[in-house]
Amino acid sequence: MMNLIGTYECKTDFKGRFMMPVSLKKQLNSVVNEGFVLKRSVFNNCLELYPMKEWESMIGQVNKLNRFVKKNNDFIRSYMSGLKMLEIDTTGRILIPKDLISFADISKNLVLASSVNMIEIWDKDEYERVVKESLVDFGSLAEEVMGNQSHSDDLS
Repeated sequence: MMNLIGTYECKTDFKGRFMMPVSLKKQLNSVVNEGFVLKRSVFNNCLELYPMKEWESMIGQVNKLNRFVKKNNDFIRSYMSGLKMLEIDTTGRILIPKDLISFADISKNLVLASSVNMIEIWDKDEYERVVKESLVDFGSLAEEVMGNQSHSDDLS
């Protein structure tokens, strides 16, 4: 599993292309030739860019769902809708398709936010609003999510 690090601000051109930041491209160097999958986020008004190996791991979970359960079929259809396979071009740019730009309300300024094994792509204003909102009670959220974790790696 990849562990991507960093938050980067970029600008899109009139076609919806952005230049992959050098430090992020270096982190992706071993997988960049395999391509990426770009999809709508389930919970946020942003896009998710998965390196192909990470996408294959994610889709493996989806493939385990029983397709004879209607809810599962409905989920799979929605989850897979709008998926795009992308590559970084020879100049280091990625093209965001128009339908996904529209979904995420991306304007000229965007933010690439690493999220462990994938990259979230946000309109800059929306990203700043969501981060500001989530930081209001981040201590409580951190305690709820991480507070009951066992630390088996602790030194004795």
